[in-house]
Amino acid sequence: MGWWDLSTDTLAGSRFLVSPLAEAIAALKMLERGTAAYPSERAWLDVHLPAYRKRLAGDPITALTVRSALGRTWNADFLTPTPAHEGEATFTEEVRAVREAPPAAARDDLTVSLGGPLPAELHRDDLPERTAGLLEWVWTHAVLPDWPRRRRIMEADVVARTAQLSRGGWAEALDGLRPGMRWLGGSRLQINTHDYPPRRVSGARLMFVPVTPRHAWVSWDETRRRFALVYPCSGTLVGAGAPAPEGLGRLLGPARAGVLVLLETPMSTTQLVALTGQGLGSVGRHLKVLLDARLVERRRAGRSVLYYRTTAGEVLVAAQRDG
Repeated sequence: MGWWDLSTDTLAGSRFLVSPLAEAIAALKMLERGTAAYPSERAWLDVHLPAYRKRLAGDPITALTVRSALGRTWNADFLTPTPAHEGEATFTEEVRAVREAPPAAARDDLTVSLGGPLPAELHRDDLPERTAGLLEWVWTHAVLPDWPRRRRIMEADVVARTAQLSRGGWAEALDGLRPGMRWLGGSRLQINTHDYPPRRVSGARLMFVPVTPRHAWVSWDETRRRFALVYPCSGTLVGAGAPAPEGLGRLLGPARAGVLVLLETPMSTTQLVALTGQGLGSVGRHLKVLLDARLVERRRAGRSVLYYRTTAGEVLVAAQRDG
């Protein structure tokens, strides 16, 4: 198994970070593999996969580069650069790291991700430029139109992870953060189940980067001493993007109906604010009305108060969906 030895200072200084480039890379992975984890992802693939395949059919060198970069057990490092900014950067700022990767280093990275010699067609210097161009296409055509919703899901996930951290410490917050990850005790964090040598992460900046597709990877920049763990957002949050049924919206009002629909699983007020994009006061007023109507209930979980649908609320939402 691969594990990192994390110093106390590194953990204390770690942070969650939203990365547009990471989201575009995760979307690229989903397009390349053509598989979805949730109905909303299946609908997204139905819209964007034909155009993606058409683009690559007209650019076989880029198609081969991407297939080679997304290896079976390891991504080519130049495709997944470690975030270099302390705050959130724009996609244009982040993708520059892919475009400016040294061509020789990119070919070396592809050899590692392939686990064998590089195909003759890829012995060329424009592979970073081609890869960055494809990521720009994925971002512009397939991610950016849906970016506000994706960002709200990521922010809601960060809220949930931060609450876990305050309740149960790093062990609770990091266990199961991504496939194969678990806290081993002491200062050891299992990153994955692959047989990689341990890596000491001390005196470094550690970042946890959420993405909405069900993909995960790690990256690091030894020169800048920056490490990143990219992980998939909670499935209950990703699957919460379905709009409220039209009839329910007319009955309760679209915003209030949206809150009720989201409460298929228990959520805090902060999560609802992040997912809906509504203000805290608006969400609070909607919850009070729903509580008074006995369509939702609440319970305390540690320091958080979680809201969830009652049986009456479940029946109302189900009736509207079935209708």
